Amino acid sequence: MDFLFNTNVQFFLAAYLVGGIPFGLLLAKKFAGVDVKASGSGSIGATNVLRVVKESNPALAKKLGAATLALDAIKGVLVLLVASILGVSEATLWGIAVLAVIGHCYSPYLNFEGGKGIATGMGVMMFMLPYETLIALVVWAIGAKTIRISSVSSLTGVTALLISSFYIHPEMAHAPVVFIVFLLFYKHLPNIIRLFKGQEKRVV
Repeated sequence: MDFLFNTNVQFFLAAYLVGGIPFGLLLAKKFAGVDVKASGSGSIGATNVLRVVKESNPALAKKLGAATLALDAIKGVLVLLVASILGVSEATLWGIAVLAVIGHCYSPYLNFEGGKGIATGMGVMMFMLPYETLIALVVWAIGAKTIRISSVSSLTGVTALLISSFYIHPEMAHAPVVFIVFLLFYKHLPNIIRLFKGQEKRVV
């Protein structure tokens, strides 16, 4: 068990455990009395919180959706920030980023189920690759306003981030970015299937 005293291992564990906190589920239960895992898409993310709570309280739905989005984005960044202040290596920072997203997607508090990782992924990417993430957010915003299908705009933004990272930082090792993007697409497979069937719902 000596490895648990290794600083990198401690940060990796913290990233996974903090990343796994299901803020959407907790907020919806606390303030709206609903279980988002049993309603809508079953996701714990901001989009499902907004969709489920909106059925009974549209005004509260917007607040809880925004709070879920912010908290899911921030939770990975907090561990990265502390680790960065303490001077860990860039490789360790990328490990923390990856594990924060894994924690959200496969939460230890929800029997290793979880959300789809977009907000947490964008949060850690904003810390690690700010320029690429800004490009992704612009692409996402355009898609959200025009297409109005959350999964499509999110995955389009993620793709823009991945592509732009090869142009802006051609020298870096892209494996962590590719892994995170792959994980986000994998978690969106049900959405992609519904999209091809014409069953994916628009955000209204």
